[in-house]
Amino acid sequence: MLRGAPGRVVVLVDGEHHPSVLRGVVDDLRAAGVEVVGAADLGGSEKRGLGALRLGVDVVDGTDPLGALVAALDGFAPDGIVDLSDAPIADGPTRDLLAAHALARGVEYRGADFVFRPPPRPRVAAKPSLAVIGTAKRAGKTAIAAAAARALAGAGRTPVLVTMGRGGPAEPELIDPRTTPLDARALITRARTGRHAASDHVEDALTAGVVTIGTRRAGGGLGGTPASSTFVEGVELANRRPEPFMVLEGSGSAIPPVHADVTVCVVPGAATVETTIAHLGAVRLLLADLVVVTVGPVPSPTGAPEEATEVLERSGLHSELVDRIRSLVPAVPLLPTMLRVQPLASVEGRTVFFATTAPEPVAAWQASELASRHRAQVTGWTGELAHRDRLERDLATAQAEVLVTELKAGAVEIAVETALDRGMEVVFCDNKPDPSDELDDAIQALAQRAVDAFAAR
Repeated sequence: MLRGAPGRVVVLVDGEHHPSVLRGVVDDLRAAGVEVVGAADLGGSEKRGLGALRLGVDVVDGTDPLGALVAALDGFAPDGIVDLSDAPIADGPTRDLLAAHALARGVEYRGADFVFRPPPRPRVAAKPSLAVIGTAKRAGKTAIAAAAARALAGAGRTPVLVTMGRGGPAEPELIDPRTTPLDARALITRARTGRHAASDHVEDALTAGVVTIGTRRAGGGLGGTPASSTFVEGVELANRRPEPFMVLEGSGSAIPPVHADVTVCVVPGAATVETTIAHLGAVRLLLADLVVVTVGPVPSPTGAPEEATEVLERSGLHSELVDRIRSLVPAVPLLPTMLRVQPLASVEGRTVFFATTAPEPVAAWQASELASRHRAQVTGWTGELAHRDRLERDLATAQAEVLVTELKAGAVEIAVETALDRGMEVVFCDNKPDPSDELDDAIQALAQRAVDAFAAR
């Protein structure tokens, strides 16, 4: 537990331990060269009456374990936390929450048989930056990052957008949509040369219309740290670009391993508290300056198409998940939005087969939206872009003039190739936030905060 402990540490203690035992451990830490600057009393009273809590350092407490930890982080500004507590005062979920708060503050958290290190966030960007991170894969993060880029560009703060992905290029790759062909045949050529033709920076360049830089990453820790990435090199490339702003896009639940002046965290509304907040998931929310919850379709009582505001009113925004998010980060704005399928070319009056990565209820709703909002005749759909064998099965019977597809997963190598071989036209689609005005306004406000924070460095 002591090996490699950071410089200034705070110990976490509880009343289930005899005070003399705790003092002995603090003395052992000091003898090992650890600088113990304070202690946080998490509570408990079983052995508290057996002696005064004299640890040789100042002790803070709180109304609950988290309150005590926050008081210690604020009061002692430590480099690390050494957890000397135990259940029942600090059970598994409580420790998850304590560790998440420490990591979000850039403080290491360690105990008897574990060490959690904060996600590295060195200041690499040489211009104001906004990060878009997610609590899970398929949260809608790329759609929100593209929407943010469009909003910034529309306000005269055209960004360069840096992404990372598990299929990213070996070296950071720049795509300028003004000069790089991104049509279906060009992307097939890209795929045939061994490059991932549906990587996030390709999708972002196509849908946002801004310069993008793609990097790669492998693995992801509980707190969001990639095991390996070339993201820093991508940001350094972006630094040399003329764009005045930078958007930094995470990958799955992995966080860009650089500092961002402001952060948007995207949460899928269908997620559970367990998958979103537990097991250090709260780190992502605690880093956020804005939380965007992407809400899926809710069955209409009449079966008729509805506006986003009508659906959002019935979409469970007072669910346990949203309530927990608001409890965890009460001062952070929470913005619900729907992601509506938006073909990048007109499909009105055309027969269409639709391909997406969305789960079945969402995919069916998106297909119905192509018919109701975009006046296409939908002959079929598949939600299997991320499952290549099932995608091939679904495409085997596809009959339409146009394939409308997201640029994700197996879109190019399988769906687009199949469509072109059958003489079908290919139209890529975006997932655009609705309502968009509130998100645009929030992005503009965050961008100004980023500019101010960057200037204050």
